[in-house]
Amino acid sequence: MTAHPGHTPARTYRTVAIGGMSAALDPSGALYWADAATLVVADLHLEKGSSFARSRTFLPPYDSEITLARLAEVVQRFAPRRIIALGDSFHDTTAGGRLSEASRQMVRRLTDAAEFVWVTGNHDPHPPTEWGGTVAEAFVLGGVTFRHEPSPSSMEAPEVAGHLHPVARVSGRGKSLRRRCFVGCGARMVLPAFGAYTGGLDIRDAAFGALWPRPDEVRAFLLGRDQVYAFGPGVA
Repeated sequence: MTAHPGHTPARTYRTVAIGGMSAALDPSGALYWADAATLVVADLHLEKGSSFARSRTFLPPYDSEITLARLAEVVQRFAPRRIIALGDSFHDTTAGGRLSEASRQMVRRLTDAAEFVWVTGNHDPHPPTEWGGTVAEAFVLGGVTFRHEPSPSSMEAPEVAGHLHPVARVSGRGKSLRRRCFVGCGARMVLPAFGAYTGGLDIRDAAFGALWPRPDEVRAFLLGRDQVYAFGPGVA
């Protein structure tokens, strides 16, 4: 996988090759495939805050609006013709009914802006479509499969997935920093969670270990405020 820096206004992203496609990894956590005008995000977990509130764990009730506003900003920058949400877009099966009217309008504007595909996830096996978009268990485009959970390492085709919420820790100059990240090789990429209240799983966890046909080719792309930082073998 060869990584190259690129730019959108006030942002520096990394361009990587995944299964023959050239994809931009944006500091927001979104992936953009320019040749197919397709924007990809993972794990929005809308209404996670209200889900926690039902079990009396109270968080500020604004996570959905924050997440959707961030997504709208990315859509405005890239102006995609297609948006793929890689599952767990809704935190549970009743989350759609808890969306505020403002959030519902924001979802409608996003689905009106482009062809919108809701990939099913383990949290939302039947995502609501009353505000637009279509549902798919997986979406294949240009020989690349977009799905929620990464497939076993014996995958038959290149893929882009979510589900694992990858994070990585880097240390230097006496400081340690833990950041959301993309992680992958030339055949597979796992996207960071996009949602405002999502946690993360360290990429050294065993859940990632079986995913890579060639572990020596795996790289992590950490999200900074305005740019993406590449770490791993052969990073450009």
